[in-house]
Amino acid sequence: MSSASPSAGQQAGPRTLNARDYKTLALSALGGTLEFYDFVIYVFFATVIGALFFPTEMPDWLRQLQTFGIFAAGYLARPVGGIVIAHFGDLLGRKRMFSLSIFLMAVPTLVIGLLPTYAAIGVAAPLLLLLMRVLQGAAIGGEMPGAWVFIGEHVPAQRYGLGVGTLTAGITGGILLGSLVAVAINTHYAPAEVSDFAWRIPFILGGVFGLVSVYLRRFLHETPVFQELAQRRNVAAELPLKTIVRDHRGPVFFVALLTWVLSAAIVVVVLYTPTYLQKVHHIPAAVALEANALATLTLTLGCVAVGWACDRFGTRPTMLVGWAGLFITSYLFYTGLPGTTASLFWHYGLVGLFVGTIATVPIAGVRAFPAPVRFSGLSFAYNMAYAIFGGLTPVILTLWLQRDSMAPAHYVGALAVLGFVLAWLPLAARGHAMRPATMRA
Repeated sequence: MSSASPSAGQQAGPRTLNARDYKTLALSALGGTLEFYDFVIYVFFATVIGALFFPTEMPDWLRQLQTFGIFAAGYLARPVGGIVIAHFGDLLGRKRMFSLSIFLMAVPTLVIGLLPTYAAIGVAAPLLLLLMRVLQGAAIGGEMPGAWVFIGEHVPAQRYGLGVGTLTAGITGGILLGSLVAVAINTHYAPAEVSDFAWRIPFILGGVFGLVSVYLRRFLHETPVFQELAQRRNVAAELPLKTIVRDHRGPVFFVALLTWVLSAAIVVVVLYTPTYLQKVHHIPAAVALEANALATLTLTLGCVAVGWACDRFGTRPTMLVGWAGLFITSYLFYTGLPGTTASLFWHYGLVGLFVGTIATVPIAGVRAFPAPVRFSGLSFAYNMAYAIFGGLTPVILTLWLQRDSMAPAHYVGALAVLGFVLAWLPLAARGHAMRPATMRA
């Protein structure tokens, strides 16, 4: 019976997506959007949170350092959540882990929106905030690699890049949603009102929408890929981490370095820069967030375009053009600040488009591992690297900016060069087949 399946699958060729598949993909993407919104909304209100959750007599730079330190804690928790969720995702199926990850994100987000501040409960306020960020980090650590692997194994081979790129666009849509909500809050409320109560609205909304998404994920159907995964329980016979570290060190190192590049693009250009524009160049919060919303929109469109380009021209050429473009446009953007409102929007939108090159990271990373350890391998490499590089980046930049106002440009530029170099490695151009011959097509 097992020998007949590959033969039949090979003759039939890649299947097409049906209505149930589209529903599953849509629900997965929607959940990813809402979950990433919950994770990143914190950074859009970092200035307000810093003022409310730390002593008023603390120097401003130190308050921001500690605020971003709590932000970093969410990244540091990602490997634990990623390893555990990936392990049980291989053992029990991904549908359950999808629901668990978004539940673990929604509840802490709702709690953050209800937390008393430092003025009310003293040092307990930042400690509770830290605990909620740790839980959020564990949740996001399992969500993103699982979603990428799911889509990568599901879509037809000729649409692999577009499928993964479109899902990445959906995830970055969570940043766009967060940016738009931040713009709305800062536009409709005065600064005093934002500090008083309005900063809580995005977190409460995120928590409620996240719980709704938990309910919606009950309607996910396990695709044939999930059914095949259920027959690979031998993967979970030993801790996947042991197999990965022993047999797949090269792919781990490759994906980790690519993740460093991705983290620089996302954390610096998209998440950190709104605060940077306000603090360093004294650009009004509403203007900075509106420009950021435009950059995030072009990022989302860029992810789709990059996925299409990978299918049409290949991953390596797309990476070379994309990372080179990020290097050029990042310096164009940061050297032109503060500039005019028009130049701010134009340059920020352009660099955001090239940040879309991050879609090549999961495109190359998912296929860097063979099917039996794909979920666990990608999760371990991606989350470990993001914990180190993504989590520490805001702290490093906050200290670096004390000496050089161009620190963000130098950091992004250096990592864009690394991405360009990594594009020449063999794993950038090819990897393992998404559906091995021993599995049904």
